[in-house]
Amino acid sequence: MLVGKRDLTGEQRVRKQDRGNPLAALSTLNRLELGLPESATSDRYKRIAADSDAMDRLLVDLFLESYRKPPQEIWLDLDATDDPLHGQQEGRFFHGYYRCYCYLPLYIFSGEHLLCARLRTADKDASSGSVDELQRIVGQIRARWPKTRIIIR
Repeated sequence: MLVGKRDLTGEQRVRKQDRGNPLAALSTLNRLELGLPESATSDRYKRIAADSDAMDRLLVDLFLESYRKPPQEIWLDLDATDDPLHGQQEGRFFHGYYRCYCYLPLYIFSGEHLLCARLRTADKDASSGSVDELQRIVGQIRARWPKTRIIIR
């Protein structure tokens, strides 16, 4: 989907030996994670670079496009959930409330639609970064739906 392909499972591949192989193998995802935009054209092994701002906008755009007309009201739900760690991952911290080493990602949903996902370390407050994310998301929604009532919980 990120590179404009519709056949994500690979069933429609031209070469017979490639059929049935999904688009993103582990090595592809690794290149996306580790690739830097400024070196993507010259690095032999990490030519894929993520545009995190574009990916953020895409999540909200997909939500907006799922409606034929602007709704009168939407709810934005914020959720900080523990993601327990098993091992010595970078950025691991012990969280007293969850009683484990974990990350504390921030998710923002509207119904079934994911509008934001931020991986955060557990040494942050559960609300850390939520105001910045809400300003970005609400601004993008307001640009298309200026009269829609937005309720945040």
